[in-house]
Amino acid sequence: MKKTLLIMLMTSFAFTACKKEQKSDNPFFNKYETPFEVPPFELIKAAHIIPAYLKGFEEQREEIKAIINNPQEPTFENTIKALEYSGQLLDKVSSVFSPLNSANTNDTLQKINRELSPLESKHRDDISLNDSLFQRVKSVFDNRGKFTLTDEEKKVLDDTYKGFVRSGAALSPEGKEKLRKINEELSMLSVKFGENLLAETNGYKLIIDKTEDLSGLPDGVIAQAATMAKNLNMDGKWVFTLQVPSMTPFLQYSDRRDLREKLFTGYFMKGDNDNEHDNKAIIANIAKLRVERSHLLGYKSYADFVLERNMAKTPEKVTEFLGKVWAAATPVAKAEAAAQQDMIKREGGKFKLEPWDWWYYTEKIKKEKYNLSDEITRPYFKIDNVMEGMFYVANRLYGLEFTKRNDIPKYQADVQTFEVTRNNKHVGILMIDNYPRPSKRGGAWCGAFRGQNRDINGKMITPIVTMVTNSTPPTADKPALLTSDEASTVFHEFGHALHQLLSNSTYPSVSGTSVARDFVELPSQIMEHWVLEPEVLKVYAKHYLTGEIIPAEIVEKLDKAGKFNTGFATVEYLAAALLDMEFHSFTEPVDLNIREFEKKTMDKYGLIPEIKPRYRSTYFNHIWTSGYASGYYSYIWCEILDADAFQAFKETGDIFNKEVAAKFEKEILSKGGTRDPLDMYIAFRGKEPGIDALLINRGLK
Repeated sequence: MKKTLLIMLMTSFAFTACKKEQKSDNPFFNKYETPFEVPPFELIKAAHIIPAYLKGFEEQREEIKAIINNPQEPTFENTIKALEYSGQLLDKVSSVFSPLNSANTNDTLQKINRELSPLESKHRDDISLNDSLFQRVKSVFDNRGKFTLTDEEKKVLDDTYKGFVRSGAALSPEGKEKLRKINEELSMLSVKFGENLLAETNGYKLIIDKTEDLSGLPDGVIAQAATMAKNLNMDGKWVFTLQVPSMTPFLQYSDRRDLREKLFTGYFMKGDNDNEHDNKAIIANIAKLRVERSHLLGYKSYADFVLERNMAKTPEKVTEFLGKVWAAATPVAKAEAAAQQDMIKREGGKFKLEPWDWWYYTEKIKKEKYNLSDEITRPYFKIDNVMEGMFYVANRLYGLEFTKRNDIPKYQADVQTFEVTRNNKHVGILMIDNYPRPSKRGGAWCGAFRGQNRDINGKMITPIVTMVTNSTPPTADKPALLTSDEASTVFHEFGHALHQLLSNSTYPSVSGTSVARDFVELPSQIMEHWVLEPEVLKVYAKHYLTGEIIPAEIVEKLDKAGKFNTGFATVEYLAAALLDMEFHSFTEPVDLNIREFEKKTMDKYGLIPEIKPRYRSTYFNHIWTSGYASGYYSYIWCEILDADAFQAFKETGDIFNKEVAAKFEKEILSKGGTRDPLDMYIAFRGKEPGIDALLINRGLK
C-alpha cells in the first residue's frame, strides 16, 4: 500500500513538474524570454488580459489567506513583507495593461478596462477591509518597538498601517459595505470620464480647405496640418485638432480671429457639449462621492483626507500658499492683458481682448519686444537633439550612458528604446514615446512596465521606464521640431524617468516615484533648469539642416524672454489649482451645477476674463482620473523646491557639480518614498526652502 502510494505521489509530482515547465499560451504566465525581461508586446493579445487578471486576483487571495492563517505571532517578516510581495502576477499584468490603455488604447482595451474596473475595486477592498489581515498589521505596528527594522522598513510599516486605516479597515461592517459601493462607483465614473475625454479630443477637427484661411500661419504649421489631413484621407485640406502641438501654433499665428475662437471654443468646451460624451454629471457625482467617502473615514473633506499624507498637510496651508502666489501674479497678468489691448488698439482693432486672442497677441508682442518667436527657435530644437541634450545632462550629473536598442520589444512603432548603464553596469530600460495619436491620451507622463525594487530574496530588479509626451510630430519634409516649451516638457518627463532609474529601494511600495504627490515633481522640474543653460544649448541646440549651434544672440533673447508672459502662465495654472481645491473642500455632499460652480469659483478669486483656467473641470484629467485630486497645486509647490535645489548647483559656479549631483541622487533620487520628503530635502539642502526663490524664478518679484 505504501509503495503504491509512493508511486502515485512520484507520478503526480512528475506530472506537476511537467506542467510547470510547459509554456502557457498566455505570455503573462511565462517568464519573459526577451532582453531584460521586457514584456513581449508582439505576443500579448487583448484576450490574454482578463484571464491574467483573474488568475492574479486568485493568487493574491491565496497569499493573503496564507498570511492570515499563519499560526506564528505577527512580525514584519511574516506579515508586512509577505503582504508587500503578494500579488506579483497581478502587478505583472496591470503594469502592462494600464500603460497600454493610456498610450495605445483601442475600443477593445477600453471595454476590458470597463470590465476590470469594478473587479479591481472589489479586490482592493477585499484586502484593505479584511479585518483579520488588518489585526495582524495592527499588531506589528503596535509592537514595532520590539522589532529590529531598517529606516525603510519602518516607513513601509507606517505606510502600510496608515494605508489600511485610510482605506477603511477600522470601519464597522456597515461602513465597510458602504465604502465598497462608493469605491466601485468612483472607479467606474473615473473610467467613463477618461473615455469621454478621449472621444471629445479625437472628435473635434478644424478643417480648412481655402488657402486664404491659412493667413499668418508659418510654413511648418501649415505642413503639419497638411500631414494631419493626409493621415485622415483629406488630401488637399488642412486639419487642426485639439492636441496641443496642433492647436497652440494656430492660436499663436492665425490671422483669422473667427477661426481662433472656433478652435479655442472646441478645446474649452471638451466634455461640456451636452452630448453622449458630456462629463458634467460624472464629475458632479465624483465630487459628491468623495465627500461621502471622506466622512466615512473621519475627515471633514476630501482635501483633508488627501493632504494629511502630503508635505502641505492641510487645505488651509495649500490655499494660503496659492493665495500668496496669486496675489503676486495677478497684477502681472493684468499688465500683460493691458499691453495686448494696447496693441489691438494700435492696429486699429475695435474689439476687446478675449481668451482666444491671448496667444496671438502674446506672440506679436514677443516678436516686437525680443524679435523672437517659436518659429525662429524651432529649427534648433529637433527632438532627437533635445533627447541627446537630456542624455548629456544625465551623463554629466550622474554618469549615465544611454544606448539605443533595436532588439527590444516595443508597444508601438514610434517608441524609441534605450538601455541605461553606469560604469558598464545595467541600470534599466527607458522607452520614449513622443508623438500624438488617436490611441494616446493627451498630456505628458512617465510610468513603468516594471519598477525598481529587490525581490523577496534581495536580488535587484531593474526598472523598465516609459516616458510619454505629445510633442510636435514630424511632417512630410521636416523632422519633429519642438518649441522651447516642448523641449522643457521632454526634460521634465525625463526627470521623472531618472527618479525611477536611479531608485535604490528594497520594497516596491516605496521605490522610485512612490512619494508624496507634492514632492514627486521635484526631480522632474529641476531638470527643466538645464534646458536653456548656454552650456547645455551648445551641446544639443543645433540647426536641423546646417548643424549650426544656436547663435548667442538667440540664446540671449531666450534668456531675456524667459520670464515673458509669466503672469498669464502662472494665473491660468493657479486658476486650475484653486478650482481643484474648491471641488475637494466641500464638507457636505452638494449637487453641483458645474458651469455655475466654475464661474462662482473664478469670480471668488478674481480671475480676469481674458484668461481661462488651464483646465476646465470637464477635461481636468489630473484630478478626476490621474491621482492629482487636491494635488494639482503640487507643480508650483515643488517649484519652491526645484528653484532652491538648482541654486545649490549655481552657487558652486558649476551646473554639473559632481558633489551636489551625488548628494541630490543620494538624498532624493535614490530614496524613493523611504523617508519623509521634507527630511529628504533638508538632508540634501541643509535647510527648508522659502517662497522667494519661486517668485524670483517666475519673474514675479
